[in-house]
Amino acid sequence: MRLIDSYERQIDYLRISVTDHCNLMCGYCMPSFSIQQHAKKSEILCFEEIHQLSMAAVAAGIKKIRITGGEPLIRKGIVDLCRMLAGIDGLKELSLTTNGVLLKQFAEPLFHAGLQRVNISLDTLNREKFKKITGQDHLFSVLSGIREAEKVGLSPIKINTVVMQGINDDEISQLADITMRKPYQIRFIELMPFDKERPFSFKQRFMPIQQIIKKIPNIDGSHIIFPQKRSGPAKLCVLAGAKGSIGFIAPVSWHFCKTCNRLRLTATGNLRTCLFAQEEIDLKSTLRQGASHNELISLFQTAVTNKPQEHQRITPDATPIQDQGMYTIGG
Repeated sequence: MRLIDSYERQIDYLRISVTDHCNLMCGYCMPSFSIQQHAKKSEILCFEEIHQLSMAAVAAGIKKIRITGGEPLIRKGIVDLCRMLAGIDGLKELSLTTNGVLLKQFAEPLFHAGLQRVNISLDTLNREKFKKITGQDHLFSVLSGIREAEKVGLSPIKINTVVMQGINDDEISQLADITMRKPYQIRFIELMPFDKERPFSFKQRFMPIQQIIKKIPNIDGSHIIFPQKRSGPAKLCVLAGAKGSIGFIAPVSWHFCKTCNRLRLTATGNLRTCLFAQEEIDLKSTLRQGASHNELISLFQTAVTNKPQEHQRITPDATPIQDQGMYTIGG
């Protein structure tokens, strides 16, 4: 079965948040402790519910599932959940996004449970900057986690760097240079204008993708290869002689709605057809009221039919577009 929306896009990718808690306090994602709002335990989907909804999603046409948070590795039993999801007939790919703090201890059991690949957040290689951005002194733990993920066979390893002007933009070239030695995909991501309660102001810290590209030496040279195959929203290039690749994700400068192939399931069981949409479909309530497998499949089909053509246009001058942070939606 295939999920095709009203604009002829095939929707085959579901991102599932398993928690709205995190063990870091990244300034572009989490508000201060005094204004954080977390769901009650009873409001969070249990693993059996996630599995049930995932089976319906795959039956409807989803081929790829990514586990997210918050920070998914702090959810007790996360290895068991991955094993459950990996066993779903018809699922082609299971991946996970993490900040990497706990990855060293989890990489091997996750791999053996059926996880195939991992995305790791890493905004700086400088210990003091890491503490400034995340509020914690865990840089070495993250670097150890990346090495362990490579060692056990998780592949490809994608490293996500949110670029913030005046904070980590001076490390772009250094981060890009990692691809010369390692088979990683280093992905530079534009800061997004989420809610107003962020320590790092969007208007003050936003750097457009073209300026990011200019900070990588020889990026415009003829030896740079732009592969035909897209990697989700990222546009890729390969430096001459590099073992890895560089990706650019620009939700503000480049709008990639035309090629969007994803849905998002929040930790509280709400389905989003667009990251920037305010509307959500309450799957949890329907599931807890005893919906059948076929009824759940139908809900995914209806959601895809109603998926918008594009999100509201966001620009560098944009004000925050919603009051919800990424930690509550799923990164």
